[in-house]
Amino acid sequence: MKVYTTEKIRNIVLLGHGGSGKTSLTEAMAYLAGLTSRMGKVPDKNTISDFGKEEQKRQFSISTTMVPIEWEDTKINILDTPGYFDFVGEVEEAAAAADAAIIVVSGKAGVEVGTKKAWELCEKNKLPRMFFVTDMDVDNASFRQVVEDLTELYGKKIAPFHFPIRENEKFVGYVNVVSQTGNRWNGKDVTECEIPDYSMPLLEGYRETLLEAVAETSEEMMDRYFNGETFSEAEIRAALRSNVQDGSIVPISMGSNLLCQGIYTLLDDIVKYMPSPENCKVAGVNLKTNEIFEANYDFSKAKSGFIFKTIVDPFIGKYSLIKVCSGVFKTDDLVYNREKEVEEKIGKLYVLQGNKPIEVPELHAGDIGALAKFTAARTGNSISTKATTVQYGKIQISTPYTYMRYKVKNKADIDKVSQSLQKMMHEDLTLKSVNDSENGQMLLYGMGDQHLEVAVSRLLNEYKVEVELSKPKIAFKETIRKKSDVESKYKKQSGGHGQYGHVKMRFEPSGDLETPYVFEQVVVGGAIPKNFFPAVEKGMQESVLSGPLAAYPVVGVKGILYDGSYHDVDSSEMAFKKATIQAFKKGFMEASPVLLEPIASLKVVVPDEFTGDVMGDLNKRRGRVLGMNPLPDGKQMIEADIPMLGLYGYCTTLRSMTGGFGEYSYEFTRYEQAPSDIQEKEVAARANKLAKDDED
Repeated sequence: MKVYTTEKIRNIVLLGHGGSGKTSLTEAMAYLAGLTSRMGKVPDKNTISDFGKEEQKRQFSISTTMVPIEWEDTKINILDTPGYFDFVGEVEEAAAAADAAIIVVSGKAGVEVGTKKAWELCEKNKLPRMFFVTDMDVDNASFRQVVEDLTELYGKKIAPFHFPIRENEKFVGYVNVVSQTGNRWNGKDVTECEIPDYSMPLLEGYRETLLEAVAETSEEMMDRYFNGETFSEAEIRAALRSNVQDGSIVPISMGSNLLCQGIYTLLDDIVKYMPSPENCKVAGVNLKTNEIFEANYDFSKAKSGFIFKTIVDPFIGKYSLIKVCSGVFKTDDLVYNREKEVEEKIGKLYVLQGNKPIEVPELHAGDIGALAKFTAARTGNSISTKATTVQYGKIQISTPYTYMRYKVKNKADIDKVSQSLQKMMHEDLTLKSVNDSENGQMLLYGMGDQHLEVAVSRLLNEYKVEVELSKPKIAFKETIRKKSDVESKYKKQSGGHGQYGHVKMRFEPSGDLETPYVFEQVVVGGAIPKNFFPAVEKGMQESVLSGPLAAYPVVGVKGILYDGSYHDVDSSEMAFKKATIQAFKKGFMEASPVLLEPIASLKVVVPDEFTGDVMGDLNKRRGRVLGMNPLPDGKQMIEADIPMLGLYGYCTTLRSMTGGFGEYSYEFTRYEQAPSDIQEKEVAARANKLAKDDED
């Protein structure tokens, strides 16, 4: 592939609901641009972008794939993203590197949750966008309905550029609203034709929308529009270009991916209307001068860029995907990674076509490429020269809240699983492995159940290690509510020196649930020598690790040693420690012991119409709704306190209850006394653990 300069580049991210046709659209564009000699199909498992084994097995995209194509002396870097919400991290990374977006909508399924989420992501990243309606060759596809639904959602900025011509229920051509011409497909060729009479009212309506938007670009245009003057096609196109780039017009086009119809006009529109990087702005901080570095994709400035995605593939190796923000990156250049504080040499520069690396001599500002074997580099790192060290803002990636416990099936694979997960986490920032030492379990965090399932499947198929997912243990704690007064004597005689330790202790709540225990001694008259006090505290220290109620850690207990006795010969530190452990067990159980459960502060964002259902479900999960705050776009944020026990499986329930619209986040806040039924269940379930601790 030849080298392209900044003005000849378009970076386009494909967004949309799962199954709307993003991958087949990528395939059609690649085929039409001559990248492939035959069009792949998702069911046939031979598309350029869905090359991963998991993607082919499941027949949907799991990771973002880059497919650069050449069209009319312009390089279009297509970023094909997953549509399923469990893989949103991939979408957020791609959106950070793109300069514009195409939101793909199925003409058959219409506007879906993923369509609206794609729009929200474009708003957040300030991306110019257009809609492309697929499946126009399907009988019950309705372009008109999609336009009406989008106009209702987003207002007059929605402007159809083309709409379909149908004959005998078949998709045979399209009307170009800008040029007011009809076009018909004859095989691969397009010939001009008469616009059917039944299409004229639609054309008038769509053109009126377009002209209103054009008129609003300047006062002069507005005056001409109100005076009844007509605009030339060149004037309309020039106005549309600036309108599309500032987001005040969002074009809609349509076609059939499978028949490769409407794709030619789409590629033309990308080149004509979507911004090249030279029309975009980007800035970082020059860490040498502490001043803003206005990179703005200027090739004449010092080289800099950021890594927006990492690929760690057992078969094709490691690639760091980079967006060049300024300067020109060349083979053998030295670049500095400020976050990792390393300087590395660029061995080879690539552009990736799916999983196929193509070597290029240089990458100009605004282009997207890949650096091979950059050992220290991670997603989000900025790279520049040591002389002009530039730091760019971090990519905002969603936080994973769904988690499961995982166990390695074969203990010999523990290290291998850890290394494999490390590689997968370098690729996927929404996947996290956490060692929960408090409960003696390993946790795998992701964006949803499907995300975790795919991760486990990848471990097995790509890294040849097997793990099992199960329900995680919740970190309960134990404490007491009353006071107790006990004595304990540890006495053993077995020839020679015996063992003797005798303590009298009081136990009571310390009032501090952050600290496991507080130890005090008020022994008078030398009943126990001072040198045994540390042994008594050591006994308490060991006792609080696993409580007598259900073998959970103990918090908030105050132990007061006030009396006891000793033996000149037989007393030892070990004997006093053992006596204390016995005293603790007895005293704890006599002081009204209770289980404490972790409580999280939960925030749920849902459209207004789902608030009743969500609040009802939270009540079932023992949640306490604290209030609701209205948000823009007809949404509500419900705030609640909920036991961590009640959050298991919440992601799936919330999505099914809200049609995929619901989003949630939570953080641990405190411990509270668990209800008696929960306590009884836990105590019964942990009986074996208690028995085992007693044996130890």
